[in-house]
Amino acid sequence: MLRALARPLERCLGSRASGDGLLWQSELRPHAGGDYSIAVVQANSRLEDQSQVFTSSSATYVGVYDGHGGPEASRFVNRHLFPYMHKFAREHGGLSVDVIKRAFKETEEEFCHMVKRSLPMKPQMATVGSCCLVGAISNDTLYVANLGDSRAVLGSVVPGDVNDKKSAVAERLSTDHNVAVEEVRKEVKALNPDDSQIVIYTRGVWRIKGIIQVSRSIGDVYLKKPEFYRDPIFQQHGTPIPLRRPAMTAEPSIIVRKLKPQDLFLIFASDGLWEHLSDEAAVEIVVKHPRNGIARRLVRAALEEAAKKREMRYGDIKKIARGIRRHFHDDISVVVVYLDQHKSSTSSNVKLVQQGGITAPPDIYSLHADEAEQRRLLNVLY
Repeated sequence: MLRALARPLERCLGSRASGDGLLWQSELRPHAGGDYSIAVVQANSRLEDQSQVFTSSSATYVGVYDGHGGPEASRFVNRHLFPYMHKFAREHGGLSVDVIKRAFKETEEEFCHMVKRSLPMKPQMATVGSCCLVGAISNDTLYVANLGDSRAVLGSVVPGDVNDKKSAVAERLSTDHNVAVEEVRKEVKALNPDDSQIVIYTRGVWRIKGIIQVSRSIGDVYLKKPEFYRDPIFQQHGTPIPLRRPAMTAEPSIIVRKLKPQDLFLIFASDGLWEHLSDEAAVEIVVKHPRNGIARRLVRAALEEAAKKREMRYGDIKKIARGIRRHFHDDISVVVVYLDQHKSSTSSNVKLVQQGGITAPPDIYSLHADEAEQRRLLNVLY
């Protein structure tokens, strides 16, 4: 099982949808407690979102990693976090809060080591980071761990109305570590009482040191470790930031809850989705539409809202090239996990779930460019 996690997760061929060459989706797939759906749309020149699902007969892991400053940190987390989680879970007799915290800590430390080794050649690596949202289901227990402002939302029916699945209530399961939230600003200021400029309102939003909105991440090493932001190589190529102590942390917020019969599904998504859809709107979309393509439908709903804000049509958004498209919306990654606990006890369902999983392509543009080139060569040859 560990070898399967250490290798890159299987990349589904997926498909483009609605004529959008920057949108990728996977077909509906089984996990031990139901089905799941995944979709990604690219806005940046290089896709900074990464996402993955690992399934086995006993556990389901979901990861959404929203990078900033480049894709390196999110890609690193995509390769390392799940193997660490499984390794420590095996050593400690199962999944737990301590196991998840240790996996986050090891991933952070390993990334910092990589940045230190690459600093002479790539000093900009010290400024790359990633939000990190993880969901894990094992033995009917759900764990949600989060750094940054990606978000996990639960859709469930109102207690006493379990048979009515045409409506559902939304429950946010993660904490947004974003200094736009007053409580987060207070937390950051409390950790830096002697720095009156630790959080600054600039360019229309609150930012730590006037730079970044999220207060927790993997990476962003120059805002965490003095040896990096004082390094002469970094100071020569980057912008030195005067700090007395770390301005950010990689300590995740973690919730644990037993799944209940009224729990219908989970939505894991990067903040690109939540910028345009409320928790309640996303849950309503999942409740009212078929399962097939449900993650793609959420992405499309967000893009339609982004288009409306610019007095455009969705069809206009689809024609905008990567890079330029970032001015209209962010990269968006969505994973929807259905929770059909009543099915998970049947042996036939367990047999459908093969150990393995799926990871979204690291770059949607490159994936489709490769496919187009392959088709061109086939046309030439045949």
